[in-house]
Amino acid sequence: MQKTMGHSTNRIRTFDLITSAMSIALVFVATMLLNIKLPITANGGLVHLGTGMLFIISILFGPKKGAIAGAFGMGLFDLLSGWTLWAPISFVARGLQGFIVGKIAWSRGRSGNSLMLNLIATIISMPPMIAVYFIGEGFLYGNWIAPAASIPGDIVQNAIGLLVSIPVCMFLKKIPTFK
Repeated sequence: MQKTMGHSTNRIRTFDLITSAMSIALVFVATMLLNIKLPITANGGLVHLGTGMLFIISILFGPKKGAIAGAFGMGLFDLLSGWTLWAPISFVARGLQGFIVGKIAWSRGRSGNSLMLNLIATIISMPPMIAVYFIGEGFLYGNWIAPAASIPGDIVQNAIGLLVSIPVCMFLKKIPTFK
């Protein structure tokens, strides 16, 4: 006998799917619209607002949505913008980063409501993200020296993301929808 889901369960799943899809789109668009290629070696990286959007989504919606938005949003950007070799690396690095931010921001039942935990979450997520890119690029380049050129750009990109996301989240958390 087939189980049927209730109307409210269907609504929750539909809302969850829509929220995930919109989060992916927001990360993708924020990455695509404003990105600056850094003049650090051939592939010194990009500075873009996608990191800030990833932080915002992770803080507002938690680790699952943060991981999905980061992995698919930035992976899709890489696939469609000429950074195709980096797509698998971005998928892992940004998925992990979104998960870490959301997990810490939503720890202890806080649901992203603690300014201090949100700040700690974004800072703690940076070294693993940088490490995944470093290791991935090490395999791409066939050496462990060339990927070091991307580290300053990764740090700048994360710092800008933090500076954008924390004030935006503070503002959004005042709106009843996001409390």
